[in-house]
Amino acid sequence: MTQAITWVHIGDLHMDEEDGWQSRDRLQGIVSEINEHIGVAADFVFLPGDNANHATPEQYRAITDALAPLQLPYRVITGDHDFEPGNLDNYHAGFPEQNRSEVEVIAGYRCIFLDIISKGAGGPDFRLTMHHRKRLMEELARAEAQAQVPLVFMHAYPGDLAAEGDLIAQALADARVAFVDTGHTHYSELLNDGRVIYGATRSTGQIEEGGGKPGYSLITVYGRVPSWRFKETDTPWPFVQIVSPADLRMVTRPADPQQIPRPGKIEIIAKLFGVPDGPVMLTCDDLPGIEMTALADAALWSGVVHLDAGMHAVTVANGSDRDTIRLLVREPDNIPQRGMPVALGCDVHSIGAWPEHGLEGAQLGPNKNGMHW
Repeated sequence: MTQAITWVHIGDLHMDEEDGWQSRDRLQGIVSEINEHIGVAADFVFLPGDNANHATPEQYRAITDALAPLQLPYRVITGDHDFEPGNLDNYHAGFPEQNRSEVEVIAGYRCIFLDIISKGAGGPDFRLTMHHRKRLMEELARAEAQAQVPLVFMHAYPGDLAAEGDLIAQALADARVAFVDTGHTHYSELLNDGRVIYGATRSTGQIEEGGGKPGYSLITVYGRVPSWRFKETDTPWPFVQIVSPADLRMVTRPADPQQIPRPGKIEIIAKLFGVPDGPVMLTCDDLPGIEMTALADAALWSGVVHLDAGMHAVTVANGSDRDTIRLLVREPDNIPQRGMPVALGCDVHSIGAWPEHGLEGAQLGPNKNGMHW
């Protein structure tokens, strides 16, 4: 079976008593949903920084208390709000060391967790220390040497770094990083710079989009194919995610038939979170639906369709939920050509709105078109 990894991204908490511990209550609700409906269908939970709004011990204690019932492991990185005192002492004291990994092989993927905060002067002054820059290059090389797919977790896009952002983005592209998961924006967004997919998830505190509704994203990398969907809390289960082949908006390697398949028999893989509600159905364009089959990993489902070259709408549905992707099928001698990379790791490459996946495309956050927090 193809290698796969899934994690739950809980957006920037901005934990703060000044709003009546709103993020604590939201985090408790998210933890409850993960325990009840997601369970072992995910490998871990990720907190992308800006955890405590003012980096006080009380705020960190509220976070770890809310996370205590979580049945999955979690990993956390720093954000600029965690550096508000001018150091990371409270952050380090607040989270156990095992939850602050620098690198870890999870489900066969090399997961690299970066600190882009501690070199800066506080606020959005993002920089890598020489230690973290060197370690990033070493871990990317180890992933290549050991035939592992590298994944990177950092608080902001390389384009937001105050120094060497272009060099970092080029290194991620050269290493064929499949997905870079970030926080900071306050809004959900996906970037495709032609080499790497970057994702950011709606914050849990200080929400400006979606009518202020909290939620979390589910990210799966199946082989080298990344998929991303946002789920608001207190919405129905089960939840469906097509994980292979790639949606056209997520294609970075058009020569890879797992990203742009060749005509003929094509296997569609979906992941189901929650208890199935009747058959898992696969439809393509206007063809009659077929029932998918559960794989050895009980959360994964498979169905086979026969498709000609062209663009196709592929949908997997179960219960009241469905996921649809745009699937491009091409002959081997007619695959799209990639242009020269420009502005790697910058949000000029946003794929824009994708409502079915929770992307509004409005960039409502403190650094773009939102409020000043």
